[in-house]
Amino acid sequence: MSDDDGRPPSPDPRRGPASDEGVLTRLRTAEEGPLLFVREVLTSALAVLAVGLLLFAVSGVWPPMVAVESGSMEPHMHKGDLVFITGPERFAPDASVEGTAVVTAETGAEVDYRKFGGPGSVIVYDDPGSAGPPIIHRAMFWVDEGENWYDRANPEYMSADNCRELANCPAEYAGFITKGDNNPRYDQVSGIADPVRPEWVQGVARVRIPLLGWVRLTLANSMATTTPVAPVSLDSVESVESVESVESVESVESVDVMPDAAATDDAATNDVTTIEATVADAPTAPLQVEPSELSEPSVTVTPMRAGALAA
Repeated sequence: MSDDDGRPPSPDPRRGPASDEGVLTRLRTAEEGPLLFVREVLTSALAVLAVGLLLFAVSGVWPPMVAVESGSMEPHMHKGDLVFITGPERFAPDASVEGTAVVTAETGAEVDYRKFGGPGSVIVYDDPGSAGPPIIHRAMFWVDEGENWYDRANPEYMSADNCRELANCPAEYAGFITKGDNNPRYDQVSGIADPVRPEWVQGVARVRIPLLGWVRLTLANSMATTTPVAPVSLDSVESVESVESVESVESVESVDVMPDAAATDDAATNDVTTIEATVADAPTAPLQVEPSELSEPSVTVTPMRAGALAA
């Protein structure tokens, strides 16, 4: 029998199944339909991944971009800005605090080192003792452990006449004194944070991209989840006189009150008096209160929405 018997040649096992090659070829050359959509999605995902890896390689920290969610750094940073940061020890200038890449405003004014409209570095830090997202503020000066830093501080940014009246003075440990450019007080005076230890610094701000952070903030708000709070029982309730002003109550659906001696004339027709009260201007989550000895005992607090990213 001749080699050319009319049958198609057998596929070369070294090249893999012919069907796989056909799918890849159609995916690469498609000009419409589902294959074109899949190719565009894969291309976009790969491009985003490549940019992310490049930014990580340069910054040395992940995530390399943070969104500003408050106006504490205005006019040099605005809510909704996206800020590119680098690692806390990366690209350290000669004037930086030893072991960090942070130049304080005190030193920056002397050596003419300026960032974001002012002397010194703007840092992103997270005080583990404070609730809330990381904070992006300017590093004003460095204090040593036990230092009385009252005389070094700007009196306009304090609310005390001496170190004894000043919070965090003398310094319990070494760290940065920080401040938002638009805030009237140091963070360590207003109670925002304790002196910032170097290990709390997550990054040093380098570049600001206006408005692009709104995408991040919008996604954070839309993906915020709720955390239920376990009910708390009331041991005793002697009386419910009135519901006039409750700061964190949106509505009290009903409170059952047993009739007193003054209402004995109506006892024949009304065994239980029902009061329905509504508080309209509730600033936080609704709270339902039911007396334990008069009805089913429970206090249910509905969850509050979580916050976004950097402040």
